[in-house]
Amino acid sequence: MIKSMTGFGKSTAAIGMRTVTIDIRALNSKQLDLNLRLPSVYREKEAEIRNETTRLIERGKVDVFISLKETSGNGGLRVNKEAAKTRYAELMSLAAELGSEPGDIFSHLMRMPDVLVESEDIIEDSEWQAVRSAISEALQAMDQFRKDEGAGLGKELVLRVNNINGLLESIASHEASRMTSVRQKLKTKIEELQKEVDANRFEEELIYYLEKLDITEEKQRLTTHCSYFLETMNQPESSGRKLGFITQEMGREINTIGSKANHAEMQKIVVLMKDELEKIKEQLNNVL
Repeated sequence: MIKSMTGFGKSTAAIGMRTVTIDIRALNSKQLDLNLRLPSVYREKEAEIRNETTRLIERGKVDVFISLKETSGNGGLRVNKEAAKTRYAELMSLAAELGSEPGDIFSHLMRMPDVLVESEDIIEDSEWQAVRSAISEALQAMDQFRKDEGAGLGKELVLRVNNINGLLESIASHEASRMTSVRQKLKTKIEELQKEVDANRFEEELIYYLEKLDITEEKQRLTTHCSYFLETMNQPESSGRKLGFITQEMGREINTIGSKANHAEMQKIVVLMKDELEKIKEQLNNVL
């Protein structure tokens, strides 16, 4: 399966009096380059977020933005219940010890700096579990985006590989004329020397020379590499790096065919194969 490295995922979750929004964007990169922007309340969870993101994204330049919005209309303040309970118990104990009426103890309680705090300073387990689910949802959305875009990339790659196979087949029609042309050129050169040459020795040397120009093995290897490329594309996991290695091997065989061609029409075909291979490499830059 081909996946694109480009992706986008978003999710929103209403959690109590807060709304959390997760935006994830990914672009091309040879390695994983992860950038997190979190509200301070979730900063202690950064390692957990990084681990989950790394596990699912694998590679690419990735930006994860988590934003937090208060919907309570209380100015972003919350009661720190644990602190409030502690302070309340202390005030009641002090009132009893002094033999004084507690009076409006809550008005005093709310003035204490550690009781009424910025809401971002508090995160409960239930809230964090909801945030984790929202992050997972955004990651899954981005993964689906990558799959959808990868389907288009896959079609393009199949087209280019099939074009190379077609061009490779077209070389066969020129091979006989190439050998005849090479043989005639050598004979002409010898005749120009105006020297007598042993016919048997000439044939031996000619056969040796023509064997050097034979491209049967290169054609076979290139066909094998093309088949392996298509086979790798259909594996369950996206493997852009592996496909990149296969294209390197394809390039070597195409270059060798070009260096041995010694024929104008075959050289034109080699140029067309190189063009198709370059288009494959360009697409692979965006394959996970």
